[in-house]
Amino acid sequence: MIRHIVLLTWTDDATDEQKAAVAKHLGELPAVIPQLRRYDLGSDLGLAAAGNSDFAIVAEFDSVADYEVYRDHPQHHAVINEHIVPIKAGRAAIQYEF
Repeated sequence: MIRHIVLLTWTDDATDEQKAAVAKHLGELPAVIPQLRRYDLGSDLGLAAAGNSDFAIVAEFDSVADYEVYRDHPQHHAVINEHIVPIKAGRAAIQYEF
């Protein structure tokens, strides 16, 4: 199994509507990418004083090939380009086997 984790930080001028659109459109991906075994996303709760990212995505796949389908899927890229890139200040990601 492959786990893919992404942490995003938003720009200071990102609106609540833009942030909600990211969650909405990412949340639609499991319906069009059946290779997603598990898909969790959410905004930071603000429990730490500083240093946290603003948004997290955790995706699980049966294989590297299934991850690659997700990574390269046109609808995934559309969400990134249309909704994430305009408000993204930073990104960190990791993929690992478990």
